[in-house]
Amino acid sequence: MAPILSVIVPVYNEAQTVASIMQRITSALPDAQMIYVDDGSKDDSLQILKAHARPEDVVLTKENGGKGTAIRLGLGKAEGAYSVIQDADLEYDPADIARLLSTAQKNPGYVVFGSRFLTANPVMYKRFLLGNKVLSLLVSILFGKRITDSYTCYKLLPTPLFQSLHLQSNGFEMEAEICAKCLRRGITILEVPIHYKPRSVAEGKKIRFSDAWKGLVTMLSIRLFGR
Repeated sequence: MAPILSVIVPVYNEAQTVASIMQRITSALPDAQMIYVDDGSKDDSLQILKAHARPEDVVLTKENGGKGTAIRLGLGKAEGAYSVIQDADLEYDPADIARLLSTAQKNPGYVVFGSRFLTANPVMYKRFLLGNKVLSLLVSILFGKRITDSYTCYKLLPTPLFQSLHLQSNGFEMEAEICAKCLRRGITILEVPIHYKPRSVAEGKKIRFSDAWKGLVTMLSIRLFGR
């Protein structure tokens, strides 16, 4: 029997956190299909993934190409009715995914995002907050639908819909691509509040303010040319 949910976990140099997040995901979603994609890590992430994976889990590895490439590879292996992305750090709480899934099941055909801005969460870098707010405002204006957190990791979609988006992004602009392509198709995006514990750059945070420009170009390209 196919699982209800597939969890795609892109991993790049997360040896300090990956074992912990694997345990948290398994505890929160024991019946989900877990797909771990090592994006050419230079540390011990792949070895840790193999050591802690359950027999039924999928562990993939590839040359380093960016978060988007890892998501695309993992999505091709997804067998669940729904798929969601989970980062390999500890910023997001997998216990929140059940709420996203429940919301999706009650609203067939809809996409569900976990928004960090619909409840009180700590802020570590104001420039990242500003970048996300600006991108979320721009995508809302471009497509005429209000989105509070376009760059959230927690994007849960029906798997056939997810795969039909024909995603192309290699890096963090994947977040903008998923959001913009859903809105361009006229698909309703529902947002639910989630918990968020940001980490510092020193702790391994990888996204940079410069990634916002790639996201903006991606949004504009999809809006104007349907890319």
